[in-house]
Amino acid sequence: MTERRMRPGFASRPADPERWVRAPDKPAAANRFTARLTIDVTPAFRARLKVAAFQRGMTVADMLRALLAREFPDTPGDTP
Repeated sequence: MTERRMRPGFASRPADPERWVRAPDKPAAANRFTARLTIDVTPAFRARLKVAAFQRGMTVADMLRALLAREFPDTPGDTP
């Protein structure tokens, strides 16, 4: 006979509930209609991005959005 495997459920409890409760909520997207941008980077560069984002207390996505917004600010005539 085969033994039935127990898998964690969809709504399983967090491993560290105290940390989970204190974790900040994800901010709502500023624009409901977004587009995904994919770039290829080396594993070493990805690691540097992740470390930099962690040290700044933010996600890589948020850090890169801020960087792109600074580098390419809105100009009059841009379509929303």
